[in-house]
Amino acid sequence: MFERVLIANRGEIACRVIRTCRRLGIHTIAVYSEADRDAQHVRLADEAWPIGGPLPAESYLRIEAILDAAKKSGTQAIHPGYGFLSENTAFSRACQDAGIVFIGPDPESIEAMGSKAAAKHLMAKHAVPLVPGYDGDNQDNAFLAGEAHKVGYPLIIKPSAGGGGKGMQIVRSDAEFPEALATAQRVAQAAFGDASMLLERYIEQPRHIEFQIFGDRHGNIIHIGERECSAQRRYQKVLEETPSPFLTPEKRAAMGEAAVAAARAVSYVGAGTVEFIVGPAGDFHFMEMNTRLQVEHPVTELTHGVDLVEWQLRIAHGEPLPLTQQQVVSRGHAIEVRLYAEDPDQNFLPGSGKLQTLRLPAPSAHVRLDGGVIEGDSVTIFYDPMIAKLIVWDEDRPQALQRLREALAASEIVGPKSNIGFLERLARHPAVVEGRIDTGYLDRHLDEFLVGDATPDNHALFAAAIAALLHDEQSVGAAASDPHSPWARADAWRIGHAGKRIIALTLREQRHDIEAHGHSGNYQLRHGEARCEVRGARLLDGSLSARFDGESLRVPLRADAQRVLLHDANGQRYRFTRAVAFAWESKDAAGGNQVIAPMPGRIVLVKTKVGNVVEQGQELLVMEAMKMELALKAPRAGTIESMNATQGEFVEADAVLVRFAD
Repeated sequence: MFERVLIANRGEIACRVIRTCRRLGIHTIAVYSEADRDAQHVRLADEAWPIGGPLPAESYLRIEAILDAAKKSGTQAIHPGYGFLSENTAFSRACQDAGIVFIGPDPESIEAMGSKAAAKHLMAKHAVPLVPGYDGDNQDNAFLAGEAHKVGYPLIIKPSAGGGGKGMQIVRSDAEFPEALATAQRVAQAAFGDASMLLERYIEQPRHIEFQIFGDRHGNIIHIGERECSAQRRYQKVLEETPSPFLTPEKRAAMGEAAVAAARAVSYVGAGTVEFIVGPAGDFHFMEMNTRLQVEHPVTELTHGVDLVEWQLRIAHGEPLPLTQQQVVSRGHAIEVRLYAEDPDQNFLPGSGKLQTLRLPAPSAHVRLDGGVIEGDSVTIFYDPMIAKLIVWDEDRPQALQRLREALAASEIVGPKSNIGFLERLARHPAVVEGRIDTGYLDRHLDEFLVGDATPDNHALFAAAIAALLHDEQSVGAAASDPHSPWARADAWRIGHAGKRIIALTLREQRHDIEAHGHSGNYQLRHGEARCEVRGARLLDGSLSARFDGESLRVPLRADAQRVLLHDANGQRYRFTRAVAFAWESKDAAGGNQVIAPMPGRIVLVKTKVGNVVEQGQELLVMEAMKMELALKAPRAGTIESMNATQGEFVEADAVLVRFAD
């Protein structure tokens, strides 16, 4: 086995590789950018080397800098993780030329599958089912428009050199094609340096099912089951699970054989994934092959009892596969979701900033956490805003879904906004629970998954107020030197009349004042005209138990001096911020006369100019930030007075980009 391995990546995948290497007694070497000097993968590795500036192009994509660190550190092998250089043919070849083992497939395999068009030609020769379309070399726009008409609509435009759904456009008519093609070409050129496109017939309401394949240098290739990744938003996976609730044993066997055939077509070595698009009737078609480890690989590990990173290391070292196809056995059901710093209610706008609070469920036989940050770390603007992957396992799918709901309810992120509430609604939605979601379902029904302006009822407000009262009473009592002193009580006692306390809670800038009389778990509460008598209230193990007007209830919640996190009877998450009683300042909506950069990024398109008269909601600028394009729209109808943004310019967060005339 290797003695020294360098991980050419960052974040949670670097930490995950380091953990397996440490278990195997392998000395780990990390690399880091200026933005990642204090990152967790740097702290976990046995040693770490700087490789450049904060932008990926200045660091994690610099082949020469990584190889220089590898040579100086005495590296024997490099694990590329996923993303960055993991599917870069030049990097794989450069490692070979430097006498360093690339822990992944040979350059020829990466090259064969790196172009979607070339991969489809190869698959056709090996009888792997394909979707009708065009994948030729002629990239003239008029010619592509003609081919699109021949393939028929609906049709999908895909960057040939791309992945992860970037640049994909769905087109439903000849009239829509030119603008969609231009958008796809622009995104592909910026993301992959190649604007070549391929066209495919768009299968309505499809499923995305992929197979984990593995090959060694002794001619053995197997698959390790499938992963269903149909829960997607804009082609980005949101929830992954195995086994698929859709596949029959016969269909699973047929798809597994096709996946292995695809891998044999390129004499594949190492871990890879063959992705299929599956129609409602069960017809399946080759989509692409990812020549690397996938983000969602933990669900395969939990259901099959394997460590795929260990397999990668052993195969790269020349060992044979540890299992034959007949020995591969799946047990139970596993589901993965990704906790992101993003705001689902603002079109999933990525966030950044310090993680003031990061509470996650305790790891167990049923819960796994793969993360690259801890409480106190910052989510930076330069990379993907993922905080952690949450993976759950249980004996069957209903139990695994319940494990997921419990794990999400136990999670809390304070600092940048997060998608936890969105994931909680996802895990309870009938389309997910019943296993009938397709790749476009989330985009068609997104409002059903967003928290939006959900308003807490009086029951939730009273429960939050009780939690705040109990927390305050316990804090005052704990701080007192004499717990029996009358000054150690926090019951608002007054001479001559019963004490009254006001618990002020805010939610999305709306203030709620709850009047409270009583103490020690027994209270009379009032919110507006609503009243409630509470008896026997106790905080214990992340929940409140009490009798509300005689009805005994348990409410999952957590409370501290700043906030109360609560789940109501429907599983809806509310995070109340505690405000000062008797002090309130309303906030008026700002920005009606201007367009402000929501985060740091680069202006990729300017679609208006000074003097133009625009309509409310009209797209004015397109901005690229945190691996995605953001459309900046007019907040109202009016005349453009000034423009402070030019195409290609990098702008800071909160910079005023467009001003309107009064």
